[in-house]
Amino acid sequence: MSLKTEVPKNDVLAGGFAEPVFHAQSVFKLMMDAMARPGTIQTVAPDALPPAPLGVASGAIALTLCDHDTPVWLSSGLAKSAVPQWLGFHTGAPVTSEKAEARFAFVEAGTPLSSFGLFAAGTQEYPDRSTTVVIELADIEGGRKLALMGPGIKMVTDIAPLGLPDTFLRLWTENRALFPRGIDIVLTSGSRFVCLPRTTKITATEM
Repeated sequence: MSLKTEVPKNDVLAGGFAEPVFHAQSVFKLMMDAMARPGTIQTVAPDALPPAPLGVASGAIALTLCDHDTPVWLSSGLAKSAVPQWLGFHTGAPVTSEKAEARFAFVEAGTPLSSFGLFAAGTQEYPDRSTTVVIELADIEGGRKLALMGPGIKMVTDIAPLGLPDTFLRLWTENRALFPRGIDIVLTSGSRFVCLPRTTKITATEM
């Protein structure tokens, strides 16, 4: 008897964009705006329905940015689900077990965060050759308040993501020290997301 888990065909074939070109353009525009204005909460409108535990916004971002030239790293829960096959069918993106090889990484809610330095940080000449890490959270709001400063922010922007581990600020400070190298992060919850480019300074504020 085989112990291999069979993934229902419908989980792989369903859940993509109803209008792939139009919806991908819509999400790409939201991503560019969110990267240009760190801390701005964006809401994905297209009806992407990825397999659990991948959220709607994370799935829409994957459908928009991933292709056969972008290796993807998945956290343990995602890797054991129908997500790898779903990504392969809808985007052609290969899944890699090596963080340093990934152009995009997706992390399900509740996963402990290890050093961001394990992901590709780019080079001084090509800082864009780095990993974008998409982290699913319990909620975009309702958590510990964080202050954002830097390019694209007039003075200070506050966010309060719920579910970020206590180690996040230390890991982010280490990441910013690599500039212009370093990773960029997208925080998602349900259909909403916030972008944190590597240029953004993040500090904790009083509750």
